[in-house]
Amino acid sequence: MKLSIVDQSPVPAGHTAAEALRNTIELARMADQLGYYRYWIAEHHATAAFASPAPEILIARVAAETSSIRVGSGGVMLPHYSPMKVVEQFKVLHALYPGRIDLGIGRAPGGSPLDSFALRRDREHQPTEDDFPRQLMELLAFLSRGFRPDHPFSRIELSPDMPGEPEVWMLGSSMWSAAAAAQVGLPYAFAHFIDPTPTRQAIEYYRSHFRPSQRLDKPHVVLALGAIAADSEEEAKRLFSSVRVFGRRIRQGIRTQIPSVEEAIQELATKSGPDRPDNGEWPRIIIGEANDVRDKLIDMASVLGAEEVMIVTITHDHQARLHSYRLLAKAFGLTPRPAPPAISPS
Repeated sequence: MKLSIVDQSPVPAGHTAAEALRNTIELARMADQLGYYRYWIAEHHATAAFASPAPEILIARVAAETSSIRVGSGGVMLPHYSPMKVVEQFKVLHALYPGRIDLGIGRAPGGSPLDSFALRRDREHQPTEDDFPRQLMELLAFLSRGFRPDHPFSRIELSPDMPGEPEVWMLGSSMWSAAAAAQVGLPYAFAHFIDPTPTRQAIEYYRSHFRPSQRLDKPHVVLALGAIAADSEEEAKRLFSSVRVFGRRIRQGIRTQIPSVEEAIQELATKSGPDRPDNGEWPRIIIGEANDVRDKLIDMASVLGAEEVMIVTITHDHQARLHSYRLLAKAFGLTPRPAPPAISPS
């Protein structure tokens, strides 16, 4: 089973967003050397907690800092953007790093309704219907020159024109995304860490309704979920307290950075608040010793038929986050890669 990473570039309390971005680069370098298969960067807008509103920029830097790991978006929130512009960006990335770029497409806003409104170019006319299906088909047509001859866009020749294309993925945490991925014939990454309730139903629907396409001849599933591994279950639970408090604050409408463990433990002891419910068949975040986390991930992936597991780990302590990924790489027996050669100054 392949093991991958989705990185939200979390900003620990007491640190800057610039430090969080440097943490992303350090983690990507390490993941490349440890043998992780792919590294996806999320898109979040107008929040102090996450430092990556523009994954396409970070993808370029991360791909330059690594040598073999696939790098991509987890994902580009397509409703905000022109499909043609997204394709141009990822064609450039594909030209720079052929065979390594993934274009993960999402439908969610990646922020609040106000953020979405601010991102819109045309604010005078409220969209009367969800045009994501049209955007998706337009994006795929631009990538593969798939417009009908009588379509006006068929005359547009995008550059750089390179053999092949980025690997396109449908991302989601709902039945809608499962149906869309199946109908269009795209690989499907289910974000269990966002909503664990429909996980089994969505993945089973995707598999049973999948239509082969030019890009993919059979269904392919990545399962994305949270995990924190540590040297002991007690330490993993201690690290998890930061995520618990962060989740409580978000549900109370408080936009915050990731609190320290000490602050989180104190707040959990002195303030009441609702924890994020885990109504699904499996928890959205698995915590514990690395071998226990591995066994639970493998069991879950086996039941769901997922060919790959993608881990998102959030801790206040960046070194603890790195250590968690090291432990999981060892527990899964990943094959390390040689370090990329240093770039000499010109």
